[in-house]
Amino acid sequence: MIDNQIATSVGPLNVKIWPVEGDRAPVVLLHDSLGCVALWREFPAALAQACGRTVIAYDRVGFGASPKREGSLPLSFVEDEAVVIDSLMSALALPQVVLLGHSVGGGMAVAAAASLGQRCVAVITESAQAMVEAQTLAGIRDAQVAFEDATQRARLQKYHGEKADWVLHAWIDTWLSPAFAEWNLDAELERVTCPLLCLHGDNDEFGSMAHPARLERMSAGPAEVVMLERCGHVPHREQEQGVLEAVSAFLSALP
Repeated sequence: MIDNQIATSVGPLNVKIWPVEGDRAPVVLLHDSLGCVALWREFPAALAQACGRTVIAYDRVGFGASPKREGSLPLSFVEDEAVVIDSLMSALALPQVVLLGHSVGGGMAVAAAASLGQRCVAVITESAQAMVEAQTLAGIRDAQVAFEDATQRARLQKYHGEKADWVLHAWIDTWLSPAFAEWNLDAELERVTCPLLCLHGDNDEFGSMAHPARLERMSAGPAEVVMLERCGHVPHREQEQGVLEAVSAFLSALP
């Protein structure tokens, strides 16, 4: 594993790379709303081995070991991540990538794919939200209550340090804002022409199967849904082997 601070258009980002020899497009991981590189745990190394591709993960600004971020998130924060991916690709001299995003990171992967065009070989979403759904908001409200517990807050601080409160409020305040209620990925999906794989657990507490169904229906390119039985919001942790097999099979015929 290679651990770097990479200069990008949005500032230095904490980036980790699990290198694999060869010229296949690397997989770039986009973490969830409370996530960071460290919270992928052993999954990136296992993914690199399973797929035979280099895997790259980074902390968004405000998360993990990347610099802190001030103020609230703009309502365009999902779509805005496309600029970061483009800058990261330039910094690492990557001509093409595969994007794999978990939860809101899945939405960011879709938005980046729409912007990158042929520079994105494929998109994989895991537990991604395609729109604002009542079930998503209910899950966030439940988490808001859970994080009133000091033990839960301490766990967040372990990974984000002094940025933990900002991370939590950026997630809760943005998604529960009435101004965000009409957000969806439809316009971005209409510009995604590369293959799309949607992984979703049937017990996902933050979104029903309506999300992968919408991703599949609205995408301009070939798309498929893999429903994971008895699985919640974090398939790469709850059913790692099933995720690795699905992703490996999906990517096997792609450059």
